[in-house]
Amino acid sequence: MELYLLRHGVAEKDRPGLRDAERALTEEGRRKLREVLKTASETRVNPSLILTSPLKRAAQTAEVAKQVLGYKNEILRTKALLPGGSVEQVWDEVRAHRDEPSLMLVGHNPLFAELSGYLLGSADMQVEFKKGALLRVDFEEFRARPKGTLRWYLTAKMAAKRC
Repeated sequence: MELYLLRHGVAEKDRPGLRDAERALTEEGRRKLREVLKTASETRVNPSLILTSPLKRAAQTAEVAKQVLGYKNEILRTKALLPGGSVEQVWDEVRAHRDEPSLMLVGHNPLFAELSGYLLGSADMQVEFKKGALLRVDFEEFRARPKGTLRWYLTAKMAAKRC
């Protein structure tokens, strides 16, 4: 399986009266996401299933991915991808979809910083997971503890320099 982790794009700042769950993507966030996803589409990123955190900024990020990547299926929401979720819950979710050839997860930090290392078989390792960044990890087996292979990591800054 090709597993893609896509962190939500730049979102509105916290302000009084705005719940964290309702923070939306900014125009800058959408633009940077499109650059990352356009670069990804040129390398044939084509998820067979997209799962997203239910928070607004992640759901909007998943919609941008759907549009840019030409994804035709429904986007599924899962609480496993909330910012305070556990890496074990996410791995259980991935394993539940092990028959998918290509799975994209859309979520948040601190979860994705921890999840990156966990998926690579090193629970102590963390990745500085930037907003709007996309990471690919491949899996051949779905054991109780993951041990994937890092294929690449793309940030908005890298995609902008390429475009």
